[in-house]
Amino acid sequence: MEKERIEAALGRMLEALAAIEHERWSHWQRYMHDKGKLQADGSLLLASELIQRWERQIATPYPALTEAEKESDRDQVRRYLRIIVEGLTN
Repeated sequence: MEKERIEAALGRMLEALAAIEHERWSHWQRYMHDKGKLQADGSLLLASELIQRWERQIATPYPALTEAEKESDRDQVRRYLRIIVEGLTN
């Protein structure tokens, strides 16, 4: 009985977390599309400054990020924490 309860809770958590992940991804894609310029062929042209910044962030370990960049990552994680806490306590 306990195993079934845990599996059901994990299933609910998985779906809730996947919904949040889709929202996060959609938000990022909207942001990128808003920052880019749509080309006649349907491609998106992004400013070199954005690419340079993102490349720097990709190559930077979390501890070396600026405090503002860390806070942006923390904001994303906070979206998940409620679901995790509810799943562990219910």
